[in-house]
Amino acid sequence: MNGLARVCWITAPLYAVLGMSFGIYMAASGDHTLAPAHGHLNLLGWVTIALYGTFYTVMPQAAEGRLARLQVLLAQLGVIVMAPGIVFAILGMGEGLAKAGAVLILLGALLFLIIVVRATGRSAAGA
Repeated sequence: MNGLARVCWITAPLYAVLGMSFGIYMAASGDHTLAPAHGHLNLLGWVTIALYGTFYTVMPQAAEGRLARLQVLLAQLGVIVMAPGIVFAILGMGEGLAKAGAVLILLGALLFLIIVVRATGRSAAGA
């Protein structure tokens, strides 16, 4: 397994455990105010990062080069910045982190689109 896939496959379940723990805490407390942060952590951290890892496992040539490393870095930083940023926004402590995280995640997704197009174009041409 290539390094980028491994990074994704290690961090995705970590985000899942954090998201599930956050959900259990909200359920136990009866306070679901922070549910949007919980949802974003699960969707962007667990699901999206796992999908990136799956793609890089299935298409290991796509994981080669700086663009793919930058893509995973942006996606990871986006999750790490956005989840607490949403908490801060909900608590009235400012939206800056949530906005910054959203931009990082979007940039990572756009780079992933470029990587997918390039990787599938090469494999389709070689078939």
